Amino acid sequence: MIEETRRRELEDFLHRQIPLTRSMQVKVETYDGRALVLSAPLSANHNHLGTAFGGSLAALMILAGYGLLWLELEHRPAHVVVRESTINFHRPVRGTIHATCHRPDSSVLEEFHQKLVKKGRAGISLEVTIQDHDELAASLIGVFVAIAAS
Repeated sequence: MIEETRRRELEDFLHRQIPLTRSMQVKVETYDGRALVLSAPLSANHNHLGTAFGGSLAALMILAGYGLLWLELEHRPAHVVVRESTINFHRPVRGTIHATCHRPDSSVLEEFHQKLVKKGRAGISLEVTIQDHDELAASLIGVFVAIAAS
């Protein structure tokens, strides 16, 4: 039940604070404490070829990393930003877009949290993937930064 509550809180936050998520019709599909999955329908995110628009794929992957870090902060007052990212597009997406960000190892997260407490800012590398028909369609490796709010 806690995961469902956090899932709804994240979706509400994204729709309030990042208006593009409403236009893209982003949904927080699942969050089980191990991975966050966001989705967006092809109908709102297609290009002239009828496949998913690359900008929508990139945005959804960045949002998945952002969202996982937001959930990890557990209501701590902090601002989350993406500092850098590398995106690879492997194949077209022809249906609903699903971006998955897996939670890093506990030791990596512990180091992140300690640095945030000590220095007021901390970065973490996150990987996000999009699958289409069980094949890798796009991937992102990004550094996301949390900055303690004053």
